[in-house]
Amino acid sequence: MSDYRIRAMRPEDVELAVEWAATEGWNPGLSDAACFAAPDPAGFLIGELDGSPAATVSCVNYDDRFAFLGFYKSQLISVVNVFGLFGGDLPIFRQNLSWYLLTIVTIVSTVLWGRVYCGRLCAFGAFTQLLDRVAPNRWQIKIPKVVEKRASLIKYGILAFAISYFVITRDPLIYPYIEPFWMFGLHGKTLPLWTALAVLLVVSLFVRNAYCRFLCPLGAALGLLSKLTVFRIKRWKECTHCRICEKACEWGAIRGPQIVLSECVRCDDCERLYDDTKKCPHHLIIIRKADIMARRSVPASAPAAP
Repeated sequence: MSDYRIRAMRPEDVELAVEWAATEGWNPGLSDAACFAAPDPAGFLIGELDGSPAATVSCVNYDDRFAFLGFYKSQLISVVNVFGLFGGDLPIFRQNLSWYLLTIVTIVSTVLWGRVYCGRLCAFGAFTQLLDRVAPNRWQIKIPKVVEKRASLIKYGILAFAISYFVITRDPLIYPYIEPFWMFGLHGKTLPLWTALAVLLVVSLFVRNAYCRFLCPLGAALGLLSKLTVFRIKRWKECTHCRICEKACEWGAIRGPQIVLSECVRCDDCERLYDDTKKCPHHLIIIRKADIMARRSVPASAPAAP
């Protein structure tokens, strides 16, 4: 007969509860456990089945009228959610309406316009772009196009490895080692992970959007979905020879006349150039032709009388 018992958590049990919660879309903040333990030291409970952890719960009583159950919510899309498509547990619908709304917006916007989530919504992407604005331009290292093209494939390898690992082991807790989104929770991570994050952020000072462009498995998944993009960025015939937009693109998403849908995050830099009548050759050629035609339409002046 199975033996099931409930007891108060020890510190190591709290770490386990945090990891389990993360796989369901929850994300405790810095020192949450310590803050909760102050008003109610017995508020963290764990259930053990035959001596092995089977369930955890956090229910902290502040007074006779108020208690807090669970963890704070995280509203980031994660590779853990990709695991959910391969048999993992997705967040419970009724308790995670905002997360499902964000997910629907992400999928629909990706199909309509491309990787809008990466360029507009991702908190880590926003943080690294902020680093770009802080770091002097002279620090930036220009990656050769040949290297950049091959390096952009690394994230697809990471995605394939992560999915394969999950399908074989059913263990989603590989996620902190392949994506840095846990940094916004600031809780329960190890020194090697913090060291790797520090190295990644330092690299981002010298290589723009390094993680997003070369390492992000979630970006790879959205990149595959973006192949279905409906409203694609327009291209002029002059784009075959012009390289203005290609040089301006910080994501390596323009290669000659081609927009690489899986790499484009719809930052709008190239589209602003398309509309610039003083920089885009398409408009300059039209203006020049109009000027020539106007000159030709003016009749020659009559010769002066003798």
